Amino acid sequence: MIYTVTLNPALDLELDVPEIGYDRVLRASSVRVDNGGKGFNISRNLAMLDVPCLALGLVGGKTGERLVEELARQGVLTDLDWIAGETRTNVHIVDLKSRRYIKVNQPGPTVLPGDLDELSSKVRARAKSGDIWVFAGSLPPGVPPDTYVPMVAAVQAAGGMALIDADGETLRQTCLARPYLVKPNALEAGQLAGIEVSSPKDALRAAGAIHEMMVQAVLITLGKDGAVLSQNGQAWWAAPPVIAVDIPTGAGDATMAGYIWGLSQGAAPPEALRLGVASGTASASLPGTAVAGRELIEQTAASVRITRFVSPQD
Repeated sequence: MIYTVTLNPALDLELDVPEIGYDRVLRASSVRVDNGGKGFNISRNLAMLDVPCLALGLVGGKTGERLVEELARQGVLTDLDWIAGETRTNVHIVDLKSRRYIKVNQPGPTVLPGDLDELSSKVRARAKSGDIWVFAGSLPPGVPPDTYVPMVAAVQAAGGMALIDADGETLRQTCLARPYLVKPNALEAGQLAGIEVSSPKDALRAAGAIHEMMVQAVLITLGKDGAVLSQNGQAWWAAPPVIAVDIPTGAGDATMAGYIWGLSQGAAPPEALRLGVASGTASASLPGTAVAGRELIEQTAASVRITRFVSPQD
């Protein structure tokens, strides 16, 4: 079974405007609303691929109710905990003239210690050998950065695989629990490893530093340059085809979902990486955080180029 855990989900509101301007009223030419939060995005992508997945997390208020309704409509199975606060709404304003955008994320609701205890107990009760768990996204205000640590430790101790998509101090502290895989982007990997990551070779060096934290596998996404996967003393770079990018919001989540799809099928690491990059690339070609279907991902995967690194100096 595959599980996702999302502590700070959101509704993603995208507004298209002819051109972004300041100190004047902007009128949206179109509006799009999607489910948000990294774990929920991953669950939506997996549901589109007919991969069984259960989404856990914290939701609250009318926004939370809407999220639950939309997840059910999209075929995502859930076991969510309700909190007193209101689930956040994130806003994307897209400039149709320049194809650039402004993204503003709300911090999220206040979460009480009891809410976290209940969710953590649920994770420990469900954890068992062979399952894949994804702990993804930001933490709500006031939630300690080590919150994922006991949950990840429980999953790993039970024989499962914990995959992490977080940033900053949350990512650093969660590495202490020795997860199976972490998936930072270039900036996050550079901050964690203490180096600048601007190329696949830089990503390989950063992955080596992250492995020293006892992380088994490292998947570093590089935007239009694809992604690098390092594990068991081997590493690969997946270069995507050139596409017309719409808005890349959610592409990293789609990459994680594609990789998990491959992992769940027993694919070899480079092939799981190929599916991950194909999924992320396909997602980046779609509006908002729309989810790519199997056919588009498989078509894109045929054009993803895999290069194996022979040594850290390659």
